[in-house]
Amino acid sequence: MTITIRDVARKAHVSVATVSRALSSPDLVRPDTRTRVLAAATELGYQPNRAARGLITGKTGNIGIVVPDLDNPFYTGILKAVQTRAAQADYAVFVADSDEDPAAEAKLVRAMAKQVDGLLLCSPGLPAAEITAAAEATSLVLLDHRLPGIPSTVMDSGDGVRQVVAHLVALGHRRIAFLSGPRTAWSNEERRAGLARAVGEHSIDLVELGPFAPRFEGGLQAADLALAADVTAIMAYNDIMALGVLARLRDRGVSVPGDVSVTGFDNLTYASLTSPALTTVRMPLAAAGRTSVNMLLDWLDVSEGSAPHVVLATQIIIRGTTAPPGC
Repeated sequence: MTITIRDVARKAHVSVATVSRALSSPDLVRPDTRTRVLAAATELGYQPNRAARGLITGKTGNIGIVVPDLDNPFYTGILKAVQTRAAQADYAVFVADSDEDPAAEAKLVRAMAKQVDGLLLCSPGLPAAEITAAAEATSLVLLDHRLPGIPSTVMDSGDGVRQVVAHLVALGHRRIAFLSGPRTAWSNEERRAGLARAVGEHSIDLVELGPFAPRFEGGLQAADLALAADVTAIMAYNDIMALGVLARLRDRGVSVPGDVSVTGFDNLTYASLTSPALTTVRMPLAAAGRTSVNMLLDWLDVSEGSAPHVVLATQIIIRGTTAPPGC
């Protein structure tokens, strides 16, 4: 049997209105009355109806997150942490998938902003002006993207690329291909910027190919082009693309890492299950998800002052797909 606010009122010998005030605006109720109401609610196991509470407080108790591709485990890893942290704060999470389509993403952001207290926008492909407009319409935190004036959590992709290049150079590679991700991806631009700095430091011959879809099929397409460029190492935009590269190289009889070294990015579970296991960069997905929710909850309370910005460190994970050239 569902316990209602009327049950609590009868148990505490007060009116329904007094129970409502004691739960939503406790400062408006005398301390002894508030204690009696809370004791009755606890004893009965009363849980306030989220919709009813929203009518009183003006809050929905929901936050939203828009991601580019739920098929990509990178985003499901973030979502798991987001949902866990939100639940700890008694918030429900609405999830939407834009399928890498900026137009669809814009529609989702506009629709979701009306249904939630705040919004997480993960790896958005929207132009900066549209993101800024969304931030003016609702409390917004960016994840894996950065814009001035909007709170954000990012993972240091540029430094991750630098670590990969340093590793490959130490092995003796001097002609390296980078398989670029989507043009609209902020993280891709960060990786390209980090790559440019690393190339300058090590004076390597870089072949940049793409952009490619950040999916398995993108890696299949990119592998042939990389081989035609006569490189000794291939750096893929992400692990999913790297899996496509490995599959295509295997089909063509190219040995990894004997003929070509291959690296990914993200350190998804699959990376350790390939044969040989994939050298990649660990992205702190869970920490990024938790940090973004904490930032959004703080922003809901403040929504003014300087927008916080957090950068999380990345780390290369060296496995079996990299070796000296011709090993």
